[in-house]
Amino acid sequence: MNLRCTISAMLCMAISYMATSQEKEIKYLSGTDKDHTVAWQFFCTGGRKSGQWTTIQVPSCWEQQGFGAYNYGRDYKTYGRNFRFADEKGLYKYNFTIPANWKQKEIFIVFEGAMTDAEVKVNGKLAGPVHQGAFYRFKYHITDKLLAGKPNLLEVTVSKLSADESVNNAERLADYWVFGGIFRPVYLEALPKEYIDHTSIDAKADGSFAMNVSLANIKAARQLTATIKDAAGKTVATARQTVKAGDSLIKLTTQVSNPQLWTAETPNLYTVQVNLSNGAQPVYTTKERFGFRTIEIRKGDGIYLNGVQIKMKGINRHVFWPETGRTVSPAIDLADVLLIKEMNMNAVRCSHYPPDKRFLELCDSLGLYVLDELAGWQKAYSTKAGTPLVKEMVTRDANHPSIIFWSNGNEGGHNKELDDDYGQYDLSNRPVIHAHHRPGNTFNGIDCNHYEDYYSSKNILAGPDIYMPTEFLHCQDDGGGGAALNDFWELHWSAKKSGGGFLWALVDEGIVRTDFDGRIDVNGVNAPDGVVGPHREKEGSFWAIREIFSPVKIKWQTLPASFNGQITLENRYHFTNLSQCKFSWQLVNYTKPFSGQTGTTILKKGTAAGPAIAPTQSGELLLNLPTDWKNHDALTLIVHDPSGKEIVRQTWSIKSNTELLSTVISTNNDSVHLVEADTAYTLRSAGIAITVSKKTGLLTGVANAVSNSLLFRNGPVLVGGNAGFEGISTIADSNTRSIEVKYTGDLKYARWTMHPGGWVSLDYEYNLTGAVPLAGISFSYPENFVLGAKWLGKGPYRVWKNRLQGVTRNVWENMYNNTQTGSYPWNFPEFKGYFADITWMELNTVEGKFLVASKDTGLYVRLFNFYGLSGIVPHPTLPTGDISFLEAIPPIGTKLALNISANTSNLGPAGEFTKFNAPVKRTLWFYFGLPKPEDQRKQFTMPSVNDLF
Repeated sequence: MNLRCTISAMLCMAISYMATSQEKEIKYLSGTDKDHTVAWQFFCTGGRKSGQWTTIQVPSCWEQQGFGAYNYGRDYKTYGRNFRFADEKGLYKYNFTIPANWKQKEIFIVFEGAMTDAEVKVNGKLAGPVHQGAFYRFKYHITDKLLAGKPNLLEVTVSKLSADESVNNAERLADYWVFGGIFRPVYLEALPKEYIDHTSIDAKADGSFAMNVSLANIKAARQLTATIKDAAGKTVATARQTVKAGDSLIKLTTQVSNPQLWTAETPNLYTVQVNLSNGAQPVYTTKERFGFRTIEIRKGDGIYLNGVQIKMKGINRHVFWPETGRTVSPAIDLADVLLIKEMNMNAVRCSHYPPDKRFLELCDSLGLYVLDELAGWQKAYSTKAGTPLVKEMVTRDANHPSIIFWSNGNEGGHNKELDDDYGQYDLSNRPVIHAHHRPGNTFNGIDCNHYEDYYSSKNILAGPDIYMPTEFLHCQDDGGGGAALNDFWELHWSAKKSGGGFLWALVDEGIVRTDFDGRIDVNGVNAPDGVVGPHREKEGSFWAIREIFSPVKIKWQTLPASFNGQITLENRYHFTNLSQCKFSWQLVNYTKPFSGQTGTTILKKGTAAGPAIAPTQSGELLLNLPTDWKNHDALTLIVHDPSGKEIVRQTWSIKSNTELLSTVISTNNDSVHLVEADTAYTLRSAGIAITVSKKTGLLTGVANAVSNSLLFRNGPVLVGGNAGFEGISTIADSNTRSIEVKYTGDLKYARWTMHPGGWVSLDYEYNLTGAVPLAGISFSYPENFVLGAKWLGKGPYRVWKNRLQGVTRNVWENMYNNTQTGSYPWNFPEFKGYFADITWMELNTVEGKFLVASKDTGLYVRLFNFYGLSGIVPHPTLPTGDISFLEAIPPIGTKLALNISANTSNLGPAGEFTKFNAPVKRTLWFYFGLPKPEDQRKQFTMPSVNDLF
């Protein structure tokens, strides 16, 4: 290499070093997240693995590393108010060196979060006051405590219990798991002697830009320049100002023409680079991402973003992962944002503390409205303890455009003396709210009262204030969540003064107990509050919420008789025209029972131009269907948002149940026999037989010639009314034989008919009056004999009367499981429950398969015993028997504190019981024979006698 090249290379290196040295440099002492940790020395003072020096991974919750004792925040109630829960301390040590080029730097040590009090020493010297408060970034200036060129000793003592009782009250006496440890990263920051400490941005929808720049150690006159660039890197504006020696706060202002605005639907981001310089020589450089948007609370009116009224489709989110507690990772943060958006939500409440900063960055870039919350679970920080924590939270988070509100505590945990602190550090002066659970606590024009029922919500919405419940429809077990949400959301969507609301909650907080062989613990009824499981397993409510919150509203449940390819749509976006969405359609045929297949066969498909329907307006979507569209079983419409994400899918049957079953239910030339014995009648054809008791009128046996007898029996038993056996008789016609049972009470008759070839029909009629939770008939069958179920109907998830959304019409198959929602093993969909809109269902058992079908509409099938809400008495009450065929199913309630709300009618019209004012008649069709194996590989046709023998 010649001298010129060498000098050139050295010059480039020097320039590169100069550029990088004028920015903040970071050296991690811990790992960066749950998947990237560093071993530190550790001593635990109590509980498991205590009393000896060993090592621990940092960051972590020390309980998940096998130390100390577990503590749920409500333990003080569970075990008495004088109960002193786990109060161990953790002593950490770590040796580190600093880079040689940091000699002229100002050096800080930064903790992103430590639970709960943290005393920090560097080389035996206190770094500063003990930090009190678990969920906040704090740092110490340690330049004068470091040894250059030698190992430095970091010592941290973390106390689970704070020395400040108000901190314990706000953070640890709470309805969630509480842990101990350095649970977020620890790192060193190195800055030039003169630097920018932090910034606070106010970027309005009109393009006006202002920034407070907090400076440190300015020794002489300097220049401060802010350069704003759009997403493509193009400079769109600059701002400059001279800085004098000693200046600590400078405000920069400028204007951007026609900015791309930030909303949850259009998360447009800009970057501002701030340069502190001495003439042409850079002194310090920093960057921030931000968005242009204007937030307004128009009291007595609504919440406005960029001049448009918006409503929160939100959910509460704990920072949580089963194996690692509150120590998470960017992958988990991303997964949660994507889950929330997959449910067509636009908002998240950070309950009940600030989240990892990465989560907020994802909300910025992917688009979610955020409530960033100061801890305070029913009790507040003292002013002394809370004042520095507000500063730490707001200083860290102020520039995130996703944050719409600061939430000053939860459910009475509001220190009103802190309300005006937020604006001291937030130049945009976002609104502050109180997330409370008592009426009459409206703050800043917004009533956030928790867990009001449907009718009290209606009254509040008619009042003077904006209503935005920050918690509603508590999702314990399978209650709440999607259940009753459709009524609540329709109420809020149509109410002028609604600000939307936030469901409780996203995740079942199930912790992997390192003291119980890794079993997942949800602390009884306290923590299984999510619409997804601990590892984000999707419950039925997940899909119901997705449909209910769809910004493209499709109101048809069935195709109208006059359907001509036009579908009425409502645009429930706030900022997006439906012309920006993508629409596609499919004409499909359903697979048949006993075919060994599920789903549909797509025969024809196409796309449709998105109609020009403005936000909050309705219009027509035109599908250019082929002329033979009626010859197909069903039509599916699929809608994608402008980014390509599927937001809703709807399938409508084109053919009636009678048409769909025409190739399934059939007869042949086999003879039908009626056999009478002393105690029973038996009907036979094609090797299939059913037996009905003369004494009770109940089915007592089912047999066929190719497999074991089936233990399907003990029915029909009326559900929802009274029936007394009155008598039994037989009927014969030219090719069928029937057994008819008469009843007293609400059930009128049940008629079993054997058809040539082995199909059995059951005709029945009952007459109920008034409102009942359940109506139909039941049979018994041993649950432990069942292998799975396949059906044509809504699925694959179970439903409740007030949660009929989130299921689509198709041919589904579920293998048997014993999942109870909200508890181990979180194996969804649940096999047991109520299943809707059944045309046919094939039960697979250890005794063989059998099929039930209905040409009539509106059939629900109940599979076995399960509950929706746990408690002293599981709720709702189940029908008798094991398998039920129903015209009415119950709604489900929610959890309020530890009490089950059985009065579901308070949750809205869908929570009322089904009202009957006319007789119900239905025919069920059963096939108890099995096809030959080769028949299972082709479309099902009725077996002949020769096939069966």
